[in-house]
Amino acid sequence: MRGQGRKESLSDSRDLDGSYDQLTGHPPGPTKKALKQRFLKLLPCCGPQALPSVSENSVEDEFELSTVCHRPEGLEQLQEQTKFTRKELQVLYRGFKNECPSGIVNEENFKQIYSQFFPQGDSSTYATFLFNAFDTNHDGSVSFEDFVAGLSVILRGTVDDRLNWAFNLYDLNKDGCITKEEMLDIMKSIYDMMGKYTYPALREEAPREHVESFFQKMDRNKDGVVTIEEFIESCQKDENIMRSMQLFDNVI
Repeated sequence: MRGQGRKESLSDSRDLDGSYDQLTGHPPGPTKKALKQRFLKLLPCCGPQALPSVSENSVEDEFELSTVCHRPEGLEQLQEQTKFTRKELQVLYRGFKNECPSGIVNEENFKQIYSQFFPQGDSSTYATFLFNAFDTNHDGSVSFEDFVAGLSVILRGTVDDRLNWAFNLYDLNKDGCITKEEMLDIMKSIYDMMGKYTYPALREEAPREHVESFFQKMDRNKDGVVTIEEFIESCQKDENIMRSMQLFDNVI
């Protein structure tokens, strides 16, 4: 019985990461590789390293799957909870698993992974803010479920869904409003991430000026904070923001 349970568990994970096809019993065809490549430059947990093909790593996969600490929910359940297809979830899981073999990522690991994409600057503070946005249950770790739930909103959600997610990112203490101090912390972290050697050079007062501009546009009743209602209403009236929201529509 114990051996049978392990087989079923292993089969579930193979099904999720695409290393096993339930219909044929064989690894997936070459179309998987093409789909996989489309995710590599997009995802924080799918670094720029080339991922080995499933056929090359079938033995290693079995060993790795047996050592995973956190086993994600079933594929069907994740399909219901997100707006990703079965194949997309398989590709996402394989990329996540390559960077996070334990099945979860903590804040320090997340910052280390994210820093690979911004070697010219310091991305640690912004990565912390981003990590907290993905860590919706505030348990200090991001599981595959947390990751795809956030990614589904960013890439496949409605405009309101995406704006709500962005507001949650900027609302650092999660009290339902954005203060100037919070927005300044966000802006400083973005400028730090861009690095000091950008062209044209960034002025020291630029983050604070950006915050003032943000509040002039967003703080409708001039009470010193931006609520979710003010944020969404202002963004929906801004053509540039709406265009940037649409850029996500065909990313995947």
